[in-house]
Amino acid sequence: YFIALLFEGIPLLHLELALGQCLRKGSIGAWNTISPYLGGVGAGSWMVSVLVSLYYNTVLTWVMWYFINSFQEPLPWSVCPLNENRTGLNEECYESTAVNYFWYRKTLNITPDVTESGTLQWWLILCLATCWAIVYLCTIRGIETTGAIYVTAIFPYLVLTIFLIQGLTLPGATEGLAYLFTPNLNTLKNPRVWLDAATQIFFSLSLAFGGLIAFSSYNPPKNNCEKDAVTVAIVNSVTSLYASIPVFSVLGFKATTAYWDCLDRNIIHIINEFDLPEESIMRQNYTAWVSFLNSSYPEKVAGLKLRSCDLQEFLDQSVSGTGLAFIVFTQAIILMPGSQAWAILFFIMLFSLGLSSMFGNIEGVFTPLLELRVISKSIPKELLSGIICLISFLVALCFTLGSGSYWIDIFDSYAGSVPLLVIAFFEVIGVAYVYKIKRFSKDVKWMTGRKPNLYWQITWRFVSPLLLLTVFVAFVALQIQKPPSYTAWNPKY
Repeated sequence: YFIALLFEGIPLLHLELALGQCLRKGSIGAWNTISPYLGGVGAGSWMVSVLVSLYYNTVLTWVMWYFINSFQEPLPWSVCPLNENRTGLNEECYESTAVNYFWYRKTLNITPDVTESGTLQWWLILCLATCWAIVYLCTIRGIETTGAIYVTAIFPYLVLTIFLIQGLTLPGATEGLAYLFTPNLNTLKNPRVWLDAATQIFFSLSLAFGGLIAFSSYNPPKNNCEKDAVTVAIVNSVTSLYASIPVFSVLGFKATTAYWDCLDRNIIHIINEFDLPEESIMRQNYTAWVSFLNSSYPEKVAGLKLRSCDLQEFLDQSVSGTGLAFIVFTQAIILMPGSQAWAILFFIMLFSLGLSSMFGNIEGVFTPLLELRVISKSIPKELLSGIICLISFLVALCFTLGSGSYWIDIFDSYAGSVPLLVIAFFEVIGVAYVYKIKRFSKDVKWMTGRKPNLYWQITWRFVSPLLLLTVFVAFVALQIQKPPSYTAWNPKY
């Protein structure tokens, strides 16, 4: 992450801010000005902005649905019938959870395969329409006139602070933070990890989407874009680290609770089988009891088929993407005291974050359309914003199908990562070797008052394009070795 930040994120952020500020154009216009052959870079950024807008708003749709349901008893549905024995749930349903059932069956009503489209889910359509209506209202007169960005940018900090205070008081928070800050250097051998790091930087800094170039085109010509790039990158990364602490505190609590449940189930089995007194086996002396019984009654213990309870395994079950927010983190929230209030706060925060991300993407879509004069200037901004949001809503209806979640996952794994590497690579090459780095440095000096130092020169010329190319080639080589796949819902499980 930090390697990607230093050698990809910050240099690209400065490059895009300086480019937009210098040329006073959006993504397509800026790259066409540099060279007609680089117009495809701007067009690629525009297409990614469109796709990411659809992606973000679909996630906002799910967040809104979860938020609405947070006012009820938190996720009261269960796929497993209760048993009359002391284990509570049928053993064949042990792996199922109410959260999994709510996500796959009640929210997505997911099909077992991407080729089975299923039907449109009316509750998701209503939430999707509401989300696009909110985006429209916030951008009705253009991004530069809306005040909503201040609310959506500041509110998540407040919620994160509340979650931080609560998270650090939960049992297992220490284990979660130790898991977060303990590096596993073996994972660096996997090209997917490098791609994930680069993608995280691109998404969190909004690089290669075209929105930054459009935003910076509104800056005063003499604005210090170098200072802006460094400041934004540092604040962004500190925020990411700050957000990770409450998240992993809660995930540590969830893993610890699951670990305790695993021990309790095994303890109940042992007490029942050996007819031991209640509370004779506790979590603290569980390991000693199992060792003793294994040495004395190995066949009897083997017949119990006790589950392997390892806290590290439960910590390793933490996932990213939609699974983190809608399954793992939600499952942890349910276990917290006052879970409904925490669920409402969490999903309001997610909605604010998604909405603020939408503003940049909409600007990346909006500005190039005006520059290319595809649409007459006589058309009011209100009408243009409405047309863009309406078309986006109609296209995004495919994500409300039973197979919609599969397409989102495929986009997240491939369309939302690899194209960003390609676009960013040609952005750096275009500035360094087509526009020429000396000419670009003079433009930056005219705007900021000083020539870019050696760090900027080396990263723009060599390090950034080489690192981007290396990650891309390694990822492609990895994909050739195994066919692309996606995780599917198995209705028999």
